[in-house]
Amino acid sequence: MYTWATLGLVVLIIMGSVWLRVCDYRISLNNTAKVEPKASPFSTAIQNLVATAGGVYLSLVMIVSFLKLDIPERITVSIIVFDPLAMTAVVVAVIQPFFCRIFDSK
Repeated sequence: MYTWATLGLVVLIIMGSVWLRVCDYRISLNNTAKVEPKASPFSTAIQNLVATAGGVYLSLVMIVSFLKLDIPERITVSIIVFDPLAMTAVVVAVIQPFFCRIFDSK
């Protein structure tokens, strides 16, 4: 019983903190000129990498599910444990720009 009450109190405190931050943010927006954030090339590149890896991961999951392949959930190499589908998606997303440069016909 006390665990649920404590959990509820923590959630209420977090919600109150977020509400106060939103109120402070609204007040600061009314007092200052509106400034739009500008994406840097680095942030755009990271966003592109994550989007590509996510798309490849979803495609791999659908292919494995459709073909009903038996792939282990985790692979351990020394002390590193990783998901093979996620690692494959990240590797494909990382090497994709190199292949685009090699096969670019410009």
